Amino acid sequence: MKAVPQQVTASLQRLIAVPLVASQRQTVKADSDLYPDLAAAGSLAAALEHLAAELGADLTVVSGDWGPLVSAGIASSVPERKPLSVHIGAESRWFGVSGWSQGVELITGATSDLSDVVRAGAAWGQGRSLRELRAELSFLRSSKRAEAHERGAAAVVELQWRTMREQAAEEPDFTGFGELVEAAHAEPRLRQLYVFSSHWTLGFSSCTGYPFRDEVAIVPSHRGRLFRVKRHPLSDDVLGEAATAEEAVALAMRHLPADLGPAVAGTAEQDG
Repeated sequence: MKAVPQQVTASLQRLIAVPLVASQRQTVKADSDLYPDLAAAGSLAAALEHLAAELGADLTVVSGDWGPLVSAGIASSVPERKPLSVHIGAESRWFGVSGWSQGVELITGATSDLSDVVRAGAAWGQGRSLRELRAELSFLRSSKRAEAHERGAAAVVELQWRTMREQAAEEPDFTGFGELVEAAHAEPRLRQLYVFSSHWTLGFSSCTGYPFRDEVAIVPSHRGRLFRVKRHPLSDDVLGEAATAEEAVALAMRHLPADLGPAVAGTAEQDG
């Protein structure tokens, strides 16, 4: 396997996250030195299908997000898994992959070898575990959150709370944030929800994938301002204010649906 050099990994990740502009797509199409296999096949999708046939790999190629010349998807037999997204680099030869399930990015990586992508797509499509994917293809990476996702929604929620409390402990000067995190964690009905922060505002979601389904949000006290309870982290609509973190949590609790249970896998658009 030919992995992408370490020194370009960060720039590749940025490129994977942002669609290529039209001029970049034209450059990639014309650069047969970088992608002779794509030039011969006519598109990334066609090149993947041709190479899969040569390797005897069973996979289904679907449309990509950025057009057939620079992107493609590889479908999965697991209903919750979205097609493995494949994109190409504009200035050097590399193929970036990203696999999502229920609003969580499970796997990502970049390689200069298209056969690596075919093997990754076949394994992804078969529903192989993250551990199996990484063991078979060293260019693939997964986060602690992705690994927790495989164990279930409760594991994701527990990890997220642990991470949030660690983050609060690393901000000793922002006492309002730390007090809020600990007060919220002490409340069982909030502790069963997925917690996240946006500009230091704590949001509480009843699903673990993005986009989240916001149930309530709390802004920490800062520079003399009171704690504020809102419906959404970015909303301007304040439901109420409180002098202490405990009072803010109690106020937030009154705005939760009475029948709200633990956070589930999935997103606000479609629960898993």
